[in-house]
Amino acid sequence: MKTILEVKNLSKQYSQNYAVQNVSLTIREGDIYGLIGKNGAGKTTLLKLITQLIEPTSGTISLFGSSTDKERSIALKRTGSVIEIPVAYDQLTASENLRYYCKLRGIVHAEKIIQDTLSLVHLTDTGSKKFKKFSLGMKQKLGIAIAILSKPDFLILDEPINGLDPLAIIEFRQLIQNLNKEYGMTIIISSHILSELYQIATRFSFLDNGMFIREISKHEFDQLNNDFIILETTEIEKASQFLQEQLSLKIKVVHQQQLHIFGELNQINAITKALVAENIPINGIHYTKQRLEEYFSQLIDSSKEE
Repeated sequence: MKTILEVKNLSKQYSQNYAVQNVSLTIREGDIYGLIGKNGAGKTTLLKLITQLIEPTSGTISLFGSSTDKERSIALKRTGSVIEIPVAYDQLTASENLRYYCKLRGIVHAEKIIQDTLSLVHLTDTGSKKFKKFSLGMKQKLGIAIAILSKPDFLILDEPINGLDPLAIIEFRQLIQNLNKEYGMTIIISSHILSELYQIATRFSFLDNGMFIREISKHEFDQLNNDFIILETTEIEKASQFLQEQLSLKIKVVHQQQLHIFGELNQINAITKALVAENIPINGIHYTKQRLEEYFSQLIDSSKEE
């Protein structure tokens, strides 16, 4: 599988502080790559470094096999990006903005491409409405439309679902999956909304305070993370002792009235009966699976302890 982007030991320093420090990652053809981190973790800085909006302090970036800055500048023509805010003109309509970018990029058969692109991002009904009157979701869609006008091989999106309503998020999810499957675009998406990123990304990279923590595929994440049972009880100490000593179960106390029991779904009935027999109150008990948010929190906690 072809390598689209390779970043090695990349750092960006401002005065005494690092926005990104010694980050290395690889994105392969066909990936939907989720770049995960809290606000201020270095996600936007990393994307700006990749797109040459800022220069690195140290490290290397290879895009489509480029080995020099000049080669990477040429390779960037095969990319589309929306970083921080969509670059569109307030006084122009959606069609007019796309028409401007078609002329700027020398795109032929512009009118057909404009209509096809507007249809792809569900903006065909905006008519004469100016960009400044667009909702946040509409602005995000137009930003993506501008980025994909020339059907790039690599699409770079920075926090694209920030502020979107639930319906707009669903439409965005469908759009990304369509661009990846139907148009063959490799995509990197930065976000701190991990529940949505989990549904579309094929691989994940975790950043914290500008530093790389871990890279993992969605398949690996699903394989690593155990299913577990959540028990809510007012007798947390008694329940913990009983489950470990009498039922030989592995547990984790989450807070004063909740603990996690690591086991299978078919154990719930047996555990419930055993707890009732011991007069341990049960406020709630159900089966679940670790979410990406919890995994990320554990990674951050582990990195702080090292």
